[in-house]
Amino acid sequence: MADISFLLLIFFLVTTSMDVNQGLARRLPPPPEDEQKVEDEENKVKKRNLLIVKINSANQLMVQGQLLDIHQLRDKVKEFVLNENDDPHLPEVFTDVDFGAPIGYAKHTKQHVISVQNDVDTEYQAYLDVQNELVAAYNELRNECAQGYFHKAYNELSEDQQKQVMKVYPQKISEAEPKNYGGN
Repeated sequence: MADISFLLLIFFLVTTSMDVNQGLARRLPPPPEDEQKVEDEENKVKKRNLLIVKINSANQLMVQGQLLDIHQLRDKVKEFVLNENDDPHLPEVFTDVDFGAPIGYAKHTKQHVISVQNDVDTEYQAYLDVQNELVAAYNELRNECAQGYFHKAYNELSEDQQKQVMKVYPQKISEAEPKNYGGN
C-alpha cells in the first residue's frame, strides 16, 4: 500500500503543471562594502527627494499620505520626477550635469527616490500593478525626452542615445521590507 501511494505521489508531481506568476526584471545594486556606508547613504536622502508609495492589506494605494487610485500613480510619479516648477515639496532640481549633445545641460532631479512599501498581506497583483505604473511613468518620461531631443521614440534610439536619456531620468525605485500596516 505504501508503494502504491508513493508511486501515485510521484505520478501527480511529475504530471502536474504549475502556474507561473509574473515576475519583475530588476537589476540589483552591488552589495555594500560596509554597513557604515549603507547608513550614510540612507541619511543622505532628503525628505523632499523621497516619494513614499504604500500599499496596505486592503490593496489601497497611499502616496505621500494621500489615498490614490492606481490610475493616478503614473501622473503623480511623473510630476514628482519632473518637478517642472521647482516646487519646494518635490525633489531638488539641478542643471549642473552635461548629458552630452544634443541634450547638453538639462533640468533634472538626480537625487529623487521612489520608496515602495507594502503590507505583508498585499495581493501580489496589486503589488505588480504598482510596479508596472512606476516603470510606465519612467518609460513615458524617457520617451518624451527622446522625442524632444532626438525626434525618435526611446526604443528607436541607439544604445548610446538611450544611455544619455537614462542619465536624465534614472529609474530609482527602492523596495522596503514588507510590514504589517493593517487596513488603515
